Amino acid sequence: MEDRLRTGSGPGVSGAGGSGRGAPGAGAPHSRDLLRVAFGPSVVALVVIAAVVLVQLVAANSDLTGTLGAVASMWLACHQVPVTLAGQQLGVLPLVPPALLVWATARGTAQITPPNGSWFVLRWIVASAVGGPVLLTAVSLAVVHDAASVITVLQTPNALHAFGSVLTVHLVGAVAGVGSKAGRRELARLGLPDWLTDTVRPAIIGVLTLLALSCAVVAGSLVVHWSTMHELFGLTDSFIGQLSLTALSVLYLPNVVLGTAAVAVGSSASIGFATFSAFTVFGGDIPAVPILAAAPTPPLGPVWVALLIVGAAAGVALGQQCARKPLPVGAAFAKLAVAALLAAGSLAGLAYFGGGQLGNFGHVGVDQATFAPAAFFWFFVIGGLTVVLAGGLRPRPKPVVRPDTVAVEGEPLTEPIRLGVDPDPDTDTDPATERVATAEPGQRPDPEPEPEPASPPPVRPAPEVEDVEDLMFVDDDIEDDDIGHDDIESGPGQPPAGSAGPAGPR
Repeated sequence: MEDRLRTGSGPGVSGAGGSGRGAPGAGAPHSRDLLRVAFGPSVVALVVIAAVVLVQLVAANSDLTGTLGAVASMWLACHQVPVTLAGQQLGVLPLVPPALLVWATARGTAQITPPNGSWFVLRWIVASAVGGPVLLTAVSLAVVHDAASVITVLQTPNALHAFGSVLTVHLVGAVAGVGSKAGRRELARLGLPDWLTDTVRPAIIGVLTLLALSCAVVAGSLVVHWSTMHELFGLTDSFIGQLSLTALSVLYLPNVVLGTAAVAVGSSASIGFATFSAFTVFGGDIPAVPILAAAPTPPLGPVWVALLIVGAAAGVALGQQCARKPLPVGAAFAKLAVAALLAAGSLAGLAYFGGGQLGNFGHVGVDQATFAPAAFFWFFVIGGLTVVLAGGLRPRPKPVVRPDTVAVEGEPLTEPIRLGVDPDPDTDTDPATERVATAEPGQRPDPEPEPEPASPPPVRPAPEVEDVEDLMFVDDDIEDDDIGHDDIESGPGQPPAGSAGPAGPR
C-alpha cells in the first residue's frame, strides 16, 4: 500500500493528462523522504559549522564556553541573519553558504517530487522543506538568547528578520526543486502560454553569463593589484590566520563579483565611503580582506569603461536563448520581457542579501535604485536586437488560396470552375452530373430521390368450389339422341348447345 501511494498508482491518482488535483495521497512520498528534505541540509550545515567552530576555539587555546551559542549564531548567519557583537552589526555576510543551502534544498525536493503528483502532495513537499529549517530557527534563537546571558558581547538577532531570511532561503530552493519536475504541468493546468515555461532558462543563462564575465574581470584585477593582495596576506604570520583570510576571500568572492556586475551594467557599488562605478571612483577605507584588493583605485583609467561590454554580452546570451524557438512578434517580445524581468529580479535579490552594514565601515553593497533597471535595460534591449538578428521572430502565415480560385496573371479568378461539364451547350448532359459539377465547394449536391417500392399485387380470392356431388353424372341420364344431335350441331371441340358447362343442370 505504501509503495502504491508513493508511485502514484492505484485509485485516486490523477491521470497523465489530468489537472493534478487528484486524491490527497496521489503520488505521496515516504515519510522518511519528507524528513530528509526537512532537516537534511540544515543538519549538515550545523555539523560543518560545529566542526569549524571547534577548530577555531582549539587553535586559539580558548575554552569551550559559549560553543553552542557560537554554532547557533553561525547557522543563522549562513541564512543571511545579521550577527551583532559588542554593539557592532555584521550585516554583510558571504553568499556562498545560502547558495549551497538553496542548491541542497532544490536537489532534495526534486528527487522526491513525483512527475504526476497531485497539488496536495506538492504542497506537502514544499511545507516539509520549509518547516524543518523554521523549527531549527526557533531553537537557534533560544540557544543564542541563552548564550547571550553568559557571553555579554553576543546579542540576540531580530526574530522577525531571522524567520524571514530562513524562510526565504529554503522556500526558493523548494520552489525551484518542485518546479523543475511539475512546473510545466502546473502552468499548463492554469492555462498560461506555452512560452512562459521557456523563460527560466534564458534568465538563468543571462545571469550566469553576467556573473561569469564579472568573475573574469575580478581575476584580472587581482593580477593587476597582486602587490596589494600580497600585503594583505602579510598582515598575519600564522598558518591559521592566513588560512582564515583565504577562507574569507573565497566566501566573499560572490559578493565582490556581484559588485563588479553592478559596475558592468552601469550601476555602482560602495564600501562605506568608497564608491565604484564604470565612470568614476571615490576612494575610502576598505576592510583588510585580500579579495578586496580587486577594487579599482583612483584615478580611473579608460579601461574600466570597457566593462560595459560585459553587460552587452549578457544581453546577447539571454537573447540567443529566447531565439531558440521562433515565435510571433508579440509573443517573442513578451517572452523576452519576462525573461529579462526574471533575470533582473534575481540579481536584485542577490544584491539585497549580499549587502548590509559592516560595523564602522558603514553600508556595503550595490545601488539598488539603479542596479535592477540597468540590468533589465541590457537584457531587454540587447536581447531584443539579438532575437531579431538570430531569427527568433516567426513571420505571419501566408493567406491560403481557396481551391475554387485560380491565379491568372497575378489576379484570382472569381468565377467557380465547373468540373466535368461539357462547354458545348448542344451536347446532351446528364442532369445529375451537371448538378454535382456546378455545386459550390463545401456544399454537397442534393441526393436523387429514391424510387418508391412497388406495391404488391392484390390477392384475388379463390373461386368457390361447387359440391362434389354436382360434378358427378351418370351415363344413363344422357340420351343417345340428344348426344348425337348436339354433337353434330355444335361441332367438334364445342360444348353442346344449351349446356352451361361441363356439368349442366340436371
